[in-house]
Amino acid sequence: MTKPERVFALVDCNSFYASCERVFRPDLKNTPIVVLSNNDGAIIARSYDAKPHVKMGEPYFQVKDRLKKHGIVAFSSNYALYGDMSQRVMTLIESMVPAVEIYSIDEAFADLTGMPGDLERLGRRIRAEVYQRTGIPVGVGIASTKTLAKLANHASKKWQDNTGGVVDLRDQVKREWVLKKCEASDVWGIGRRLSAHLETMGIKTAWDLAQADPWTLRKKFSIVVEKTARELAGTSCLDLDEPDPPKQEICCSRMFGKRLTEIAPIKEAVATYTARAAEKLRRQNSMCKKIRVSIRTGMFNPEEAKYANGIIVELPYPTDDTRLMTNAASEAVDRLYRAGFRYSKAEVLLLNLCQRGEYTDDLFAVSQPESSERVMTVLDSINAKWGRGTMRLASVPTSPDWGMRREMMSQSFTTRVDQLWTVYCK
Repeated sequence: MTKPERVFALVDCNSFYASCERVFRPDLKNTPIVVLSNNDGAIIARSYDAKPHVKMGEPYFQVKDRLKKHGIVAFSSNYALYGDMSQRVMTLIESMVPAVEIYSIDEAFADLTGMPGDLERLGRRIRAEVYQRTGIPVGVGIASTKTLAKLANHASKKWQDNTGGVVDLRDQVKREWVLKKCEASDVWGIGRRLSAHLETMGIKTAWDLAQADPWTLRKKFSIVVEKTARELAGTSCLDLDEPDPPKQEICCSRMFGKRLTEIAPIKEAVATYTARAAEKLRRQNSMCKKIRVSIRTGMFNPEEAKYANGIIVELPYPTDDTRLMTNAASEAVDRLYRAGFRYSKAEVLLLNLCQRGEYTDDLFAVSQPESSERVMTVLDSINAKWGRGTMRLASVPTSPDWGMRREMMSQSFTTRVDQLWTVYCK
């Protein structure tokens, strides 16, 4: 029996962060949007119509006037909203295809191998379904390899007026046309720096790269570039990735919204970060044996005294109990804090992680009581249903004045009951 040809699709959300903001602000449908980094520092996302006027990474304070001049609306990053919208999009995609690899918050590869019917029509159905149910526009690229599917997706956006947001490159004529029209830097994993080296070899377009000798590329660059060239030529070298194994370390680190000089708000911040790290720990069904807590001042202001220090705390037994971990982290702050400094950042790092049942203690060693697991299960289920922070330790404040500056943040329309979208009918 002949093995079916491999077919991949890449479904990628268009200007994802900006699109999430537009879902609940239909009045901004034709208004350019940018999204800012933590503490409203720099541009990290742009809608398509904002791209000609502002570059990625530009500091917000430098481009404020330019944004106003072009009528561009700025939003503080709202990661709770973006994460929830991403989950909704991915759940829809997973319901329509046999297998999915979630590649990032806004894109996923799908394995369409062996699926009957018109796959381009399936791509249009995926696009329509996602938009109808979430309000997020997506592009769909279909091809015989993952690298070609990624390029097909790029083409679906570059020539959207002609493609309708879906491009199928399994047709040889169409594939050759797109490869010749796209630069080498447009290819997944190549980028501008590598494309400059390729250009010295006469490789300027994706078509040139597909025609290049793979072994020469391997010797001169790497096996990754070789596989990229083979994939562009139609030979599938990359499969859908398996789910990531549990992390061996979990970190939660944030800059404060303002400099802190007292120990109490620093303890609040560390308690907050510990609670978030513990959520991630339980999500991957792991337990923690050590915690490293560190605090530091700003490092770039020559007029400010500088101080940075960290300490590792041993826990009495492997645990995922937020209460025990927070107490240990708080005691660490007592040992780290020095008066007279203006602190700008804290970090909580969970170390020596293990899965349940992977560790073996002696007969008389203390272990986490079953009551802890029951309490944490209730804590997580309530917060999953009603929004993060609905149930929390008393040491974790709701609206701290040291929190990140997010003066232009939209509401958490999908993750907080008190901020649900309200529609008024006359």
